[in-house]
Amino acid sequence: MEQETLREPLLEVEHLSKHFKMGGKSILKAVDDVSLTIYKGETLGLVGESGCGKTTFGRTVIQLYRPTSGSIRFDGRELGTLKRKELVSFKKDAQIIFQDPYASLDPRMTIAEIIAEGMKVHFKLSPAETERKIASLLEKVGLGADYANRYAHELSGGQRQRVGIARALAVKPRFIVCDEPISALDVSIQAQVINLLIYLQREFGLTYLFISHDLSMVQYISDRIGVMYLGSLMELTDNQTLYSRPLHPYTQALLSAIPVADPDLGQAQNRIKLEGEIPSPIHQPKGCKFAPRCRFASEKCQAERPVLRELEPGHFVACHFAEQFQTEEA
Repeated sequence: MEQETLREPLLEVEHLSKHFKMGGKSILKAVDDVSLTIYKGETLGLVGESGCGKTTFGRTVIQLYRPTSGSIRFDGRELGTLKRKELVSFKKDAQIIFQDPYASLDPRMTIAEIIAEGMKVHFKLSPAETERKIASLLEKVGLGADYANRYAHELSGGQRQRVGIARALAVKPRFIVCDEPISALDVSIQAQVINLLIYLQREFGLTYLFISHDLSMVQYISDRIGVMYLGSLMELTDNQTLYSRPLHPYTQALLSAIPVADPDLGQAQNRIKLEGEIPSPIHQPKGCKFAPRCRFASEKCQAERPVLRELEPGHFVACHFAEQFQTEEA
């Protein structure tokens, strides 16, 4: 990917938070003060354990959830100030591929009706034009025009996810949130869907936010990667740097847990075992959120929350002692 493309922002998120009221005075901080930029034409991977806020972040930036606080700018436009008509236009530009291809498709609708639903909202097409476009989209995602009159229950998981991808493409978006799009699929199908997403990105000039807990697949598809923990961003850098020189202890632990195909290498792998339980997102630690499980935690970590800092060009880390790890790696 050319460097010039990466320098032009498409999505700029500043201090974004999304909180949910849980009853009484309890508040769940699903996304807590996250800032990042996604550049035109790139794939930003977002990883972390289940429940860390990845999906909530993705749904909030495309306005499926309204943010509690913070700023979201899409191609220079502040989404919080958009009027109803402008917001409808934005939703044409930003789409989502859902995690579960079984639950995300209406079983009462044909595949053609599912794909055409968004087209009817955003375009004025004749029935013949709609039919031709549906057939073209089905061909693009590796199905055929003959799938148009089938129902979701007649398809396999991989085929359903291809329909979900076609539905997202139907309104000609510029940005797509891929919310764990392969986690519900057989391993044999996952690589096919990933390669399809890469092909479509090049074909249509798309920008992706790729959410996953599969670190190997994120490494394969992403240009840059952000690591989330308990609603906050712990580390953000380019693909190669994250996997070769991770600076946050949480990132180091995640990467050490990636399975190795060779049994001998797997036994020799220096895995970092995290002790303790993940703190509650309702009752979060006062200081660093990762401190209760971090082998390097100090009194400062327990008392003071670190901010995300740029330690070197393009490499951001939220850790009080990241410079120390940087020196050790060097």
